[in-house]
Amino acid sequence: MASEKILKQKEEAVKNLAADLKEANLVLLVDYRGISVEDVTKLRNDVRETNGDYRVIKNNIIKRALNANGENGLDDLLEGPTALITSKEDFLTTTKAIYNFAKNNDFYKIKGGIIEGKVMTAEEIITLAKLPSRQELLAKLAGALLGNITKLAATLDAVRMQKENA
Repeated sequence: MASEKILKQKEEAVKNLAADLKEANLVLLVDYRGISVEDVTKLRNDVRETNGDYRVIKNNIIKRALNANGENGLDDLLEGPTALITSKEDFLTTTKAIYNFAKNNDFYKIKGGIIEGKVMTAEEIITLAKLPSRQELLAKLAGALLGNITKLAATLDAVRMQKENA
């Protein structure tokens, strides 16, 4: 039987993790089997650059923390080696970093997660990760608007020249 001190430590770990998960707008569960230490270190740095957090925590503690927050939709995913990725800011950049890593590593799999309070499957998360970023969408919009404005300016200039010649 575990000592009372160890039980208190585990309860504190669950409480702290539950608070972190409640604040996060992204909670991803991934299977990290077959990944080298070098790759995990690089991935941790990539996730850190997106203001995310990459942790390996016992499934039981994750499960209890999720249940403490009223989330039990991920319980069946908490089997085998599981890493926990959280982000309190832009969930899309962190999701893209994980997706890009998973694309290049056959054994690294997204199991599922919670995005902005909604439980999502791996397929839904991958679909979101494939979307262009906000900056890319704004650049495309600006390009489209600029192209139309350029055409309008050229048309108005042609009308001006035509009136001058007439």
